[in-house]
Amino acid sequence: MSTELMKELNVQVSTWSVMYTKLHNYHWYVKGKAFFTLHAKFEELYNEATAHMDDIAERILTLGGKPTATLKEHLRQSVVEEATGKEQAEDMVKTIADDFDKIMKSLKKGMETAGNEGDEMTEDLLNAIYQSIEKHQWMLNAFLGEDNK
Repeated sequence: MSTELMKELNVQVSTWSVMYTKLHNYHWYVKGKAFFTLHAKFEELYNEATAHMDDIAERILTLGGKPTATLKEHLRQSVVEEATGKEQAEDMVKTIADDFDKIMKSLKKGMETAGNEGDEMTEDLLNAIYQSIEKHQWMLNAFLGEDNK
């Protein structure tokens, strides 16, 4: 595995670590009329974030690399930022949809790097994650009453 692919995969590990924490924050602190819907959706998403982080980290290990494993590294490498703690319900949903945009761009970069190296398994893994969050993003935008970009 090249240094470039290792970097891209570790960006994903870090990003999903930050997303896990952010989604947990939103799960705990969401309020308002959509509480029941969003509380459950945020739990679904943080459980998926955990699975994505673990799958990518295990892929790194399989390829002989070392996944980042400290919060300091995760915050530094992530393409998304942690929650502020001041978001209202609709802001939470909008932020996640925007974060998914950033993650999908990062995933595409990782897929391209893996493809250039002939690593179809890593490319497939990242593509599956991309498709999952693309669908979630569509649903979040529908919740907000917005057309997908």
